[in-house]
Amino acid sequence: MIRLIGYFFGIGTALALLVAAGVWVVVGGITKDLPDYEVLSKYEPPVTTRVHASDGALMGEFARQRRLYLPIQAVPDRVKAAFLSAEDKNFYKHPGIDVAGLFRAVVNNLQTGGRQGASTITQQVAKNFLLSKDQTYERKIKEAILSFRIEQAFSKDRILELYLNEIFFGLNAYGVAGAALTYFDKSVNELTVSEAAYLAALPKGPSNYHPFRHTERAIERRNWVIQQMIDNGYVSREEGEKAKAEPLGVKPRRSGNYLFAGEYFTEEVRREIISRYGENALYEGGLSVRTTLDPHLQLIARKAMQNGLIKYDTLRGYRGPVKQIDLGDDWGVALGEVKGLDDIPEWRLAVVLESSAEGLKIGVQPKREVSGALSTDRETGTVSAEDMSFAMRHFVNGERVRAKSPADVLKPGDVVYVEPKGGDAYELRQVPAVSGGMVAMDPHTGRVLAMVGGFSFAQSEFNRATQAMRQPGSSFKPIVYAAALDNGYTPASVIMDGPITITSGNTTWSPKNYDGKPAGPSTLRAGIERSRNLMTVRLAHDMGMKIVAEYAERFGVYDRLAPYLPMALGSGETTVMRMVSAYSVMANGGRQIKPSMIDRIQDRYGKTVYKHDERGCEGCVATEWNNQSEPELIDNADQVLDPMTAYQITSMMEGVVQRGTATTLQELGRPIAGKTGTTNDEKDAWFIGFTPNLVVGLYVGFDQPRTLGKGTTGGGLAAPIFKEFMAEALKDTPPTEFQVPEGMTLIAINRKTGMRASEGEAGTIMEAFKPGTGPADSYWVIGMDSGGAVGEELSPSANRAIQTGGGGLY
Repeated sequence: MIRLIGYFFGIGTALALLVAAGVWVVVGGITKDLPDYEVLSKYEPPVTTRVHASDGALMGEFARQRRLYLPIQAVPDRVKAAFLSAEDKNFYKHPGIDVAGLFRAVVNNLQTGGRQGASTITQQVAKNFLLSKDQTYERKIKEAILSFRIEQAFSKDRILELYLNEIFFGLNAYGVAGAALTYFDKSVNELTVSEAAYLAALPKGPSNYHPFRHTERAIERRNWVIQQMIDNGYVSREEGEKAKAEPLGVKPRRSGNYLFAGEYFTEEVRREIISRYGENALYEGGLSVRTTLDPHLQLIARKAMQNGLIKYDTLRGYRGPVKQIDLGDDWGVALGEVKGLDDIPEWRLAVVLESSAEGLKIGVQPKREVSGALSTDRETGTVSAEDMSFAMRHFVNGERVRAKSPADVLKPGDVVYVEPKGGDAYELRQVPAVSGGMVAMDPHTGRVLAMVGGFSFAQSEFNRATQAMRQPGSSFKPIVYAAALDNGYTPASVIMDGPITITSGNTTWSPKNYDGKPAGPSTLRAGIERSRNLMTVRLAHDMGMKIVAEYAERFGVYDRLAPYLPMALGSGETTVMRMVSAYSVMANGGRQIKPSMIDRIQDRYGKTVYKHDERGCEGCVATEWNNQSEPELIDNADQVLDPMTAYQITSMMEGVVQRGTATTLQELGRPIAGKTGTTNDEKDAWFIGFTPNLVVGLYVGFDQPRTLGKGTTGGGLAAPIFKEFMAEALKDTPPTEFQVPEGMTLIAINRKTGMRASEGEAGTIMEAFKPGTGPADSYWVIGMDSGGAVGEELSPSANRAIQTGGGGLY
């Protein structure tokens, strides 16, 4: 018997050794292919890039995975408790594998036939970061081995930090901070017990516990997590039961743009970041972008531009409904499928239910619930005939006709835009066919404070402030006159405003003034104030178009301007942004500026990787005060225009407001300089103007250029939009005068002759002269002796400009 026992013991030992050797070989083979867990120390997950306005307001978020990395020290204990209770209550006790938990899971699965998991948080980190999700024994062995190694290499808090920042929660949310924002629009330290428990319930299967599709199942799972928190002593029974009774309370955070009216600006910043750093940096780099946008000014700019476009559009009649739908038994369902303009919240979509001579009865588009489902409430209202009076002139088969009754314009089933007036009364609206772009800039820094790229970003993402190439027309003339003033001319120089003909081969061009009449000899000031085309062309010819082209490029209006005379009237295409930048040079005393929509960019660690402000300040880094003078910022921008010239052209453009083509702006009651612009056939209307600290420019025109209508000018269409913006933007700012540079002399001159005025003489004006210059001693008219014929060798592109009219009018 002893020998038999010894025999079996020997066989058993041999088998055990054989099995051990086999396990050793298998494990040894597996461990050779294990990934390097040290990569966890260099963990840099894809993180959301966030864009902020100048006041810190969130403008937009960009991410492939909506994740905000959160150090474990910033995660509240309540949130940690929820995840430990849901996933691994013994996390801080086990060495990577919870043997007791594994045994309980096996017993439970045998008893219930279920598939309760037993992976610890450490094992999930190993799987999510280093292994595939294959359901194989080999992967489980690797997971266990890696878990032991990870526990030896990293602290428990570091492992939990990796887990909480990596896991997927559904709705494209990754990490607990991203999930808190996505599901509840809260930071993690604002989460309640109920909300933290719901988030902790999601990693097990986000789609299984969707807050709207599987609400009951989600609540059941959340309450199970709350019960675990009670059992583990993290919350009291009373607090837990109260949390269980609460609804899920999910309020999904919308993605994309968050700051109202900032869509065009945010999109422009998005494109710039991609241009600088690439798409991966934007969507995964976790950049923090502080922009130059002033939200207050942006709202004002949006409102002013929209009001101007609507006013122009409604004066030209109604173009018809958005679409036609079948009213059926429930008009709300069909109307709910029509997509409106979500960035014009003042307007609502509605369907005409009845139309008569008195007006319309309408059904307003039902709102959507948080879940996305259409509300079952049905709201109706009325549009009186008076509140749709502009639509009495409407288009039928492309021709505008006058209707006798609202019933002639709209019929039941027509979908329209309306704006609430109060009670159940609404006003008929339509999306303007005309559009435009607008930019407001700080002339001293180039910071873009506001930008409007069109009527509605939802309607068209094309940014007309930065992307639309348009002829600036007469708003380009100040660059011509600034070049002249910088090259020997004075505001009192007299130019012949008379007929002129340019000949090139068989092509001739005879520009005309807006009123069709020559004004005769006129000072440069009068030429700007009255926007004279003939004298502008003669001035450009007298000093040479190469000089004009040089200044246009120096100011940033064009990268390269062909030096041909039609270009002097603004026939070359450019953008609103470039024109506003050019006027900023004149407003800031002649210093070159770089327009910027971004103040600063920081990487995910807070390190500044870009800063727009390049001014130096050596004394700013002093560690202590030793009676030294206060530090000063050193502006190292290039001087591209004589400061005295900048003042002269500014003073001349003040005359545009005081006596010229933009006198409507006098009502603002403050010093303003600017210039109107209208292109040939009234296709575009411009106005660009400024105070000492703010430059604003805009144009109005159709996307496919066509006439705005006979008699439409920059002074009549664009200047009132500028006026509305400035009135609101500067209402709390005291007026500021333009400063005369030291060394200039103010001399009274005769407006007509440009010569020194005698004391008490009528028709005089104070004009600023540079040292060594002054009014002419004798009456001299530039261009008087050259007649009206000018020969010039022009390129094919210049000939095309001549044939299309060659530039600005007024």
